[in-house]
Amino acid sequence: MPTKMLQISTADGQADAFAAIPDDGERHPGVLMYADGFGIRPVLREMARELAGHGYYVLVPNFFYRHGPAPVVELPEHITEEARTAVMGRLMPLIEAHTIERTLRDADTYLKCLTAQPEASAGPVAVTGYCIGGLLAVRTAVAHPSQVAAVAGFHAPVSAAGPDSLRRLTAQVHFGHAETDLTPEVLAELNQALDAAGVDYTSQIYPNTVHGFTMADTHAFNPAALQLHWDHLLPLLGRTLANR
Repeated sequence: MPTKMLQISTADGQADAFAAIPDDGERHPGVLMYADGFGIRPVLREMARELAGHGYYVLVPNFFYRHGPAPVVELPEHITEEARTAVMGRLMPLIEAHTIERTLRDADTYLKCLTAQPEASAGPVAVTGYCIGGLLAVRTAVAHPSQVAAVAGFHAPVSAAGPDSLRRLTAQVHFGHAETDLTPEVLAELNQALDAAGVDYTSQIYPNTVHGFTMADTHAFNPAALQLHWDHLLPLLGRTLANR
């Protein structure tokens, strides 16, 4: 699976990004993949390659580029629960500094870069994300309704986007939540808001999961839940980006 590193010129500097590309020489639909707070690292590269193997040009930007190239903080090979607490203590100031304004300004640039690649189709595209990346995915989809056909978020604080943003979603949606991230009552409230907005969506708690369940390099990893994530994500992309 061909891969490459890109440097994306933004209004605030150079954002490094990882791209995974199908190797058949054709143009393929683009998927913008936002990492979790730990950023681009081997497990994210592997997930991008897996997705590209299904026929998508996958772009994974380092959305913390203002603080340096990925990884912006030193990460252990396996992120235990104890290590996570220490690492997140260093990452939280970066997450808090990543304002909505920065998110939307960067999203414009990332989408332009993605669709300008010679191996990528001009659009529409999908956006997917993990943890904080899922919130960035929702905000990107809301800001680009004519371009983003699908959005997915996994163990993501999507409710933080706010009801006004959720009401403006026009993309098809899948949210996969961790059991430890929200209660069934909060899930019902979220889904009621999506219903009221007329969003075409699926949204569910994945069984036996804790926050971060898709990430194989963390204590939270759940292989069955990772497979369930693919079982939802791939059909979503197939429905919305097929033959593009």
